[in-house]
Amino acid sequence: MQPIQLFQLAARQADWLAVRQEVVASNIANANTPKYLAKDITPFSAVLDTTTTVQMARTNPNHMALSDLSDEDIAVKESELNDEIGMQESGNSVSIAEELTKTGEIKRQHELNTNLVASFHRMMLMTVKR
Repeated sequence: MQPIQLFQLAARQADWLAVRQEVVASNIANANTPKYLAKDITPFSAVLDTTTTVQMARTNPNHMALSDLSDEDIAVKESELNDEIGMQESGNSVSIAEELTKTGEIKRQHELNTNLVASFHRMMLMTVKR
């Protein structure tokens, strides 16, 4: 029987969300710092694209193993300039409204991730109890 990868995927997304929240918090903290350029991280879909979603079963130890997600897949990069705010006179590119929107998205994605894992866990417990 193959292990269920949902929990591993959910844990990886939770790690990605934590890194993104740190970057957004850093942007908000440096909103008044001269010449600070807003940062963001690679989207989670790009992290998933670097791995194979369907893994073949290794029936022989000589078969090649697929690599797991690594921390190198999550890269912090400069955020694109917001058309609304652009570059401020101080050289700062942080838009508080945009960063707060990102915080809301992170919260929503984290709640969705947690609810999916909880539902899947309940579903697994129901099958075991029978």
